[in-house]
Amino acid sequence: MTEENSATITAPASEYRLTVGLEIHAELNTDTKMFCNSANDPQAAKPNSNICPVCLAHPGTLPTINRKAVEHVLRVGAAIDGKFADYTEFDRKSYFYPDIPKGYQISQFEHPLISGGSLVGVAVTRIHLEEDTARSSHHANTTTGEAMDAGDANNSKSLVDFNRAGVPLMELVTEPDIHDAKTAGEFARELQLLLRTLGASHANLEKGEMRVEANISISKTDELGTKVEVKNLNSFRSVERAIAYEVERQAKLLDSGGKVVQETRGWDEGKQLTFSQRLKEGSADYRYFPEPDLPKLQLTADPAFSREKIVSELPELPWERRARYVALGLKETDAVYLGSTLERNKFFDAVLAELGGSATLATLSANYIVSDLGGYYAKSDGVEFEHVMPSDFAELMRMVEGNELSSRGAKDVLAVMAEKGGSPKQIASERGLLQVSDPEALRGTIKEVIEANQSVVEEYKGGKEILLKFLVGQAMKATKGSGNPTMLQELLVQEIGK
Repeated sequence: MTEENSATITAPASEYRLTVGLEIHAELNTDTKMFCNSANDPQAAKPNSNICPVCLAHPGTLPTINRKAVEHVLRVGAAIDGKFADYTEFDRKSYFYPDIPKGYQISQFEHPLISGGSLVGVAVTRIHLEEDTARSSHHANTTTGEAMDAGDANNSKSLVDFNRAGVPLMELVTEPDIHDAKTAGEFARELQLLLRTLGASHANLEKGEMRVEANISISKTDELGTKVEVKNLNSFRSVERAIAYEVERQAKLLDSGGKVVQETRGWDEGKQLTFSQRLKEGSADYRYFPEPDLPKLQLTADPAFSREKIVSELPELPWERRARYVALGLKETDAVYLGSTLERNKFFDAVLAELGGSATLATLSANYIVSDLGGYYAKSDGVEFEHVMPSDFAELMRMVEGNELSSRGAKDVLAVMAEKGGSPKQIASERGLLQVSDPEALRGTIKEVIEANQSVVEEYKGGKEILLKFLVGQAMKATKGSGNPTMLQELLVQEIGK
């Protein structure tokens, strides 16, 4: 049995120290591509519709730098407290792929836009700008329908879509600072949220708008082992699983007397294992040299790129938002959940605005959003908050606080709102869920419950006070959940004591 056909490895990997460094690429939100005026729309339905002589590398064409892409990278750098470059330049990175029209990629090598910084406690080495490649697709023979065979030119074909060629691409590289798979996943999640918060990228992994590569090594000493780069990680769970798999694979290899080869490996999501792709290149193999067709950039000469201006225009950052929620009295776990997506953040903040900043109602709202709405959306295919309006949700919370609805009734109303929306008061009225707090309206029900449970009442009188909860439950059942439980308990005590 080989590593390529089994994802189950039982080597004593705990004897080794894991070290991981991440390289994360993100396509940036700009109107046009990195070095030309073709539309930045790599997901366009029609192949090769957003192209021009520049991004197709026609002879005699010259690139120009996308100013917005530079600004996006500087904003990310400011958010993580990175150092802005004074002098920066672009370089040619030479390597041949069928989907790189020039035969080289315009990137940055010695002078990145951002150096240093940190995120979730992980040190960042650099953030730089480059251009994305085109997208290759491989197809079976459409005449015979046979599966593609790369070795048989008559049985397959490969096509290239250049809509993605030249799209602005940010690359962030961390220090080898990560020592467990969970932290790697947390870093990638937080970066995605930061990119979305800043409007720098949609960062959708499934669409390739954000791509994670992990450099993984293990060692029994403080010296780093031979690193292996794992690509094709298109989900956060895949990042964590691929790292865990590589630890076990490398440990088994070393324990059997073998050596880890510095190489690039892919991740097979279906088989849950990595597989060898090619030997890993070094920087010398890319033959970097300064891009002669682009000017050098002196960022300090442009006031728009000053650190002070960039920092002053940053929105509330994810960790600042979570701290604000905790300061309102929310549990840490609820603050993390509500701040984990822009949609949740936007909805919760709109609810807070409707409630006038009440800390009591804020914590109550968080409980219902996390437990009830969160549970509903986890089991459905619906879009979060598609039907629930912040104003309607805020009204529901006021009804709960004002004892117009019981907790059980509020949950039932919220389930309807999540499915198709609507006014909570109207929904509660139509379903008979409005809570009754009028003592006179409830007194008849209390007498019926006492009459039907005489033996329980006698035990309660004899000292088993816990049975009062049972009687309250029977009263709630009799009122179909509409009775105010506090009022029901008070009335029960009064009637039994007569």
